This record gives sequence, C-alpha cells and structure tokens, in this order.
Amino acid sequence: MTAARLSPYRVLFIDFDGVLRKWPDSDAELERSYGLPAGALRDSAFERTLLHEVVTGCISDEEWRERIAEFLSQKYPGARVRDAVVAWSADIGEVNEPVLKCVQRAAEQIKVILVTNGTSRLNRDLAALELSEQFDAVVNSSVVGAAKPDREFYMAALQAAGTNATEALFVDDSVAHVAAALELGMCAHHFNGIDGLSTFLQDNGVLHKTR
Repeated sequence: MTAARLSPYRVLFIDFDGVLRKWPDSDAELERSYGLPAGALRDSAFERTLLHEVVTGCISDEEWRERIAEFLSQKYPGARVRDAVVAWSADIGEVNEPVLKCVQRAAEQIKVILVTNGTSRLNRDLAALELSEQFDAVVNSSVVGAAKPDREFYMAALQAAGTNATEALFVDDSVAHVAAALELGMCAHHFNGIDGLSTFLQDNGVLHKTR
C-alpha cells in the first residue's frame, strides 16, 4: 500500500503504559477494602529508587512487588497488605483500542516497535492482552538495563530498528521522554489522546486520513 505521501520515516517507536495500555485512575476502592489509605500502593510502588531498580532489571517484577508488600506491612501493620498487593498485581490494565487500531493502520506503512520502561513481567502481560504479535520488536528497559529518558535506552531502540534517529517517529505520554527523543533528532509526539496521535502520524506520512 502506498502512503498518503512519501515519508522519510522508517520506524514508529510507541510507548506502552499511558499510550497503548490504560490503567484505572485510582486504586482507592481496592486499597480501602484491604485497610490501606488511598494512594498507598502507587506511592510505594513508584518510589523513585525502587521503580528505577525494577525497570532497569536490577530486581525482578516479583521482588519489586515483595518489597512493596514489605514496606506497606511496616507502615500499615493493621492492613491486609499482602492480600492487597496480590489483588493489585492481578490487574494487567487494558488495551487502548483506538490507539491500537491507529498503530495497526500505521504498521501498514512503517515498522512499529514498542519501547517501554517495563519490568520482567512485560512479556506475560503482552501475551495476556493479545499484543505479542503486534510489533516488529519490543524494547524493554528491564532487558536493556537502562530506562527512558537515558540515552542508552534510545540507542538500544535504534539498534533494534536498524535505523538512525532522523528516520524515527517517537510517541510517549511523558514530556521528559519526548524531550530526550527530540534531543537525539527523532520526530517526537507527546501523547495526550487519539486525535493528536492520528494527526501526528498523518502529518508525517504514515497514516491515511479516514473519510
């Protein structure tokens, strides 16, 4: 199929969490049912140092969740913390279907590579969400050993794509991650909804406009 216009881009790097995968806005109901205050799970899980360890592969996803449980058990001894962490861990989010359809259409024109600050559980989640076959490659920070916005992660992504930065489109919901991609010479888009994504891909010649 011929693109709407000749595009200079050879690869689309697409983020996972916050772009292709959606999560609940809050875990407050789950936390309340196990005796935890609202926000306790995410506050502990996404503590900067601990999160960096898991997304760079220093610890496994299982160890990350065990450390969350240990921390919360000490802080909230009256809560059913381990049950809460098990229940929280069972959720794998859901696919953002409009984004997936948009990416599938773009894949008719361009290579698509998933680029994510993920944990050792990523492949299992992709399989459960039926996304394993959707990408030409997956670049997972916990395998690379470096996470966005570190330059090493972007270099690994470009190596996986077999291309250079000026031939790459990059989409992420983090301003910092987008800024790092721009600094390297990629054409980058800060994701804040399907309309903006569609326009970005259309403007760069990898997506036909729908009628």
